[in-house]
Amino acid sequence: MSEELEAARLRRWRLLIGGSDQSSTADGVELSADDRRMDAALAAVYNSEGPGTGTGSGGGGGGRSAGLGRSAPRVVAWLGDIRSYFPSTVVQVVQRDAVERLNLQQLLLEPELLDAVEPDVELVATLISMSGLLPERSRATARAVVASVVREIERRIADRTRTAVQGALNRSARVRRPRRQADIDWNRTISANLQHWLPEHHTVVPERLVGYGRRQNSVQRSVVVAIDQSGSMAESVVYASIFGAVMAALPALRTSLVVFDTVVVDLTDQLHDPVEVLFGTQLGGGTDINAAVAYCQDLIDDPTDTIFVLVSDLYEGGIKGELVRRMNAMSQAGVQVIALLALSDSGAPSYDRDHAAALEAIGVPAFACTPDAFPDLLACAVQRGDLAAWAHRFRAEAE
Repeated sequence: MSEELEAARLRRWRLLIGGSDQSSTADGVELSADDRRMDAALAAVYNSEGPGTGTGSGGGGGGRSAGLGRSAPRVVAWLGDIRSYFPSTVVQVVQRDAVERLNLQQLLLEPELLDAVEPDVELVATLISMSGLLPERSRATARAVVASVVREIERRIADRTRTAVQGALNRSARVRRPRRQADIDWNRTISANLQHWLPEHHTVVPERLVGYGRRQNSVQRSVVVAIDQSGSMAESVVYASIFGAVMAALPALRTSLVVFDTVVVDLTDQLHDPVEVLFGTQLGGGTDINAAVAYCQDLIDDPTDTIFVLVSDLYEGGIKGELVRRMNAMSQAGVQVIALLALSDSGAPSYDRDHAAALEAIGVPAFACTPDAFPDLLACAVQRGDLAAWAHRFRAEAE
């Protein structure tokens, strides 16, 4: 290995593990002025001795003995440093660690700090969990931060969700005997009759026609989403609420959304504004899933045209046996029932395995789903497809 490559390797390790002094040659590794500022920014968070009084901006600091202190201006300066040295994905991880390791939640109530943070899903979850503590001067800024994340997630999921649902409705509306020529789906008719190709005539004899069913202007499917507000479900609450708003905007779906802990709150009338929905949630507290499912049962008019999505880790504080019985009754009545242990990018959290197994035994798939996969899951449910088979394929692909 060349001396130049070796020096670069040592520099990366030095910045990763920190150093024992503040000189430019700490631990035998030469650090530039930018390296020392980067090292100080990392040292402010990854300090094995806990929060200190070190600097968060500029300054030559090495090792892991600095801290951010309790000053909002100092934290804002530190945020400026890490944003100048790292890409946004790394910034999100470092600032998340700062909130957790240095207990900076109270500083998030300062508007100047909220203006400086890199918005992400976990920051939104933190803000909505603290919504009751937000002083008047910080509320507008907090809502702006949440709104920016909501817009980004909507941009990521809305088109895919609309396309998946509309495609599923079109496929479920196809008929074998179209009544009019205009109702014939010629592309699919040709594909279905390729075995009847007559080469001498250069044509296909369509023995079986595939057509479009009569398009209905009324609601095609009902979707009821129930979201567990327990603390471990924070990321799922954010994603599920935004998906609820996206689905509510689709004319083909009639969407209801409820959130619950030991009390059930119906937020359906706020689905036009996902930011309002998120600030209507309250993370933490107890859990009564059975009560939430009972409430959702009363929202169902036509079971065979309804999709019920329970987003919960299944840790039940209510009547456990009654929960499984209710879910089974819904499934037996024809409702498409799905239990999502998480709707997040980070995979399944801790969950009640006994409850998950009991739901699987009655034919209700219980699994964690990513936001990117949810539109396809919804499409399968809209078509009244085999949800258990879909979940099995998703698990296999994820492993």
